[in-house]
Amino acid sequence: MQIILRATFLIATLVAGLGVAVLPARAVVEIDINKGVVEPLPIAITEFISADGTGAEIASVVEADLRRSGLFAPIEKGAFIEKISNPDAAPRFQDWTVINAQALVTGKVSETADGRLKAEFRLWDTYAGQQLIGEQFFTSKDKWRRVAHIIADAIYQRLTGESGYFDTRIVYVDESGPRNNRVKRLAIMDQDGANQRFLTDGRAIVLTPRFSPTRQEITYMSYEGGQPQVYLLQLETGQRELVGNFPGMTFAPRFSPNGQQIVMSLLRDDGNSNIFAMDLRSRNTTRLTTANAIDTSPSYSPDGSQIVFTSDRGGRAQIYVMSASGGDPKRISFGDGSYSTPVWSPRGDLIAFTKQTRGEFQIGVMRTDGSGERILSSGFLQEGPTWSPNGRVVMFFRQPAGSAGPQLYSIDLTGRNEQKIPTANYGSDPAWSPLLE
Repeated sequence: MQIILRATFLIATLVAGLGVAVLPARAVVEIDINKGVVEPLPIAITEFISADGTGAEIASVVEADLRRSGLFAPIEKGAFIEKISNPDAAPRFQDWTVINAQALVTGKVSETADGRLKAEFRLWDTYAGQQLIGEQFFTSKDKWRRVAHIIADAIYQRLTGESGYFDTRIVYVDESGPRNNRVKRLAIMDQDGANQRFLTDGRAIVLTPRFSPTRQEITYMSYEGGQPQVYLLQLETGQRELVGNFPGMTFAPRFSPNGQQIVMSLLRDDGNSNIFAMDLRSRNTTRLTTANAIDTSPSYSPDGSQIVFTSDRGGRAQIYVMSASGGDPKRISFGDGSYSTPVWSPRGDLIAFTKQTRGEFQIGVMRTDGSGERILSSGFLQEGPTWSPNGRVVMFFRQPAGSAGPQLYSIDLTGRNEQKIPTANYGSDPAWSPLLE
């Protein structure tokens, strides 16, 4: 991953008529994302000044990121009164407050002497008449979309107080071809669907890709040679490593928070599957459950101390939590229907899951003790939730009734902001990366 150099800068803003220098302070304008329903913040995002069209393209991506979050309502450019000609100077704040732009983004893009791209932006609180943040970035010209996502993250964080999630990637299973002869390849893209590329050639079926929380590395299952095998793949180098050959069937490997272990379920000859952990350095495997049941879909808590998984040991598939070293699991789900694919939020406060009940599939969340269950989305066939790195958005895949294949969707914790994620073909089993470095 090519490094993008980043610098922060401040300017003094002259309060109209007073000549008083005001340095950036706590924002008067901010978004309380802990409320149940959040009214989107009106924000004006001007085209970044540039000699070519790069500035407009960067501003467009920033605007699209913020709009999709559901927390911002970008104002149509036709309503703008002031035309920004010098983004280094303070804007005419009254021209922006009159159109109810509570925040304003200005910027410019230029080329350095050594041919690199230099992008600068400023975020203004129009009602307080002050700059909130100002930053500049240096990178190669082909990284302009990453710069746009980083700028959107900076704006999101300054106005919400929490990290953004735009400078991230999604790995998923690309599905193409007829239903009875479907080709499944690993694919990767930016979180908004841009820059899609394939990671495998489709000669072997691939399943359950999962990101490492510490490196640009994924683990996944492949049916090469007709047997399920678990691989590690370094995304930047393309280096692939076989984790190991396991007797029977292997399901849904996931990384530990420190990236040093994976946890998975292995199916034995007796028809039962149990939870196992593997140390990736020593390749030592430890069995964590021993029930006469089907235990599957394990996922670590963010601190690595616990594992959530599903088991039918109680008669039907429900969600259980146990120590990461094994021990007696505690059942936390008691709703109607069957539960599957639980995954712990990066924030540690919620567990997302798939639930099948009354002939439909639901994507929901619950607290880590099982209380407060909320359904975010219901449909004919949908499953496989994965969390954004800030724990505010869940992505999953859905195949509507009558459709020939699945598509990717995201939804925020309010359940009100659902977005379809564009993919080249059908897409399933998404996994969200941590923020890029």
